[in-house]
Amino acid sequence: MGIFMRERLVNIIRKWLWRQIDLGSFDNQKAILIFALSVSCRAVILASVSSLATLPLLYGLGFLTMPVDEAIKLTVAFSWLFGGAFSGALAFVAGLVIRDLTQSRAEFERLSRTDTLSGLANRRAFNDAFARVDDEASLAIIDIDRFKLINDRFGHHVGDMVIQEISAILRQVFGERNLVARLGGEEFGVILKGSVLAQRLALVERARNQVSAGRFLCDGVELSVTISAGVAEFLPDRRAEWVYARADKALYLAKADGRDRVLHEQSLGFAEEVAVDYHPDTPAVFDALTAKG
Repeated sequence: MGIFMRERLVNIIRKWLWRQIDLGSFDNQKAILIFALSVSCRAVILASVSSLATLPLLYGLGFLTMPVDEAIKLTVAFSWLFGGAFSGALAFVAGLVIRDLTQSRAEFERLSRTDTLSGLANRRAFNDAFARVDDEASLAIIDIDRFKLINDRFGHHVGDMVIQEISAILRQVFGERNLVARLGGEEFGVILKGSVLAQRLALVERARNQVSAGRFLCDGVELSVTISAGVAEFLPDRRAEWVYARADKALYLAKADGRDRVLHEQSLGFAEEVAVDYHPDTPAVFDALTAKG
């Protein structure tokens, strides 16, 4: 019973000592200093109360002979010196460590969701955002035309530089409001939110125009590159995999229709829904649709 009461008392003191201290706010040195002062003040109060509570026992056992007022002053002084200063210093160091760990964790999370070659969001980040879309929005699947020929003729190093150049254009055109991701190889996915359909399509068309009008100097090689895109709509009664399949089908037909163009799903020519076995880590999912179209 004594052990149980002692553990309960320790837990009560611990909760009081750390009460109202926000461990997630260490984004600057001022916040860490406030945290350290808070811990220091609580430690001083706890040490003072504990020391003062033992004074009657020390006097009763004859260990103290000095006047009571002097003993109280020394008790408070030692509480500040050892309890306050020491715990405050430790809390400040702990705050610095927590801040560094928080920043490292945030950086690791960012890197785990970023494509290393393009600097865009990667497939994982795209899948997470894709599954959470619940407002009216568009999905654009973008592909670099004849990219295999670039790799075969000039090498993968030049192909990587082309991906980086086009990624920079996509990032600039679509901005922070829309998610731009590299899905793998030469394929990109863009989730366009807000505005109206015409404005979202205009953004995709602007990206296509800028790529087509540009001249890419990659490792001493000047290249003219084009992209094709398929666009489909997120609607309340649509499953996410159906939206992806429609956008991918539109991209496939844009390629077949001459490349360097944006094709919306409205141009597909059929509206019946087809069951598609979709998995976010698999390649294009239009195969089940092409047999119909």
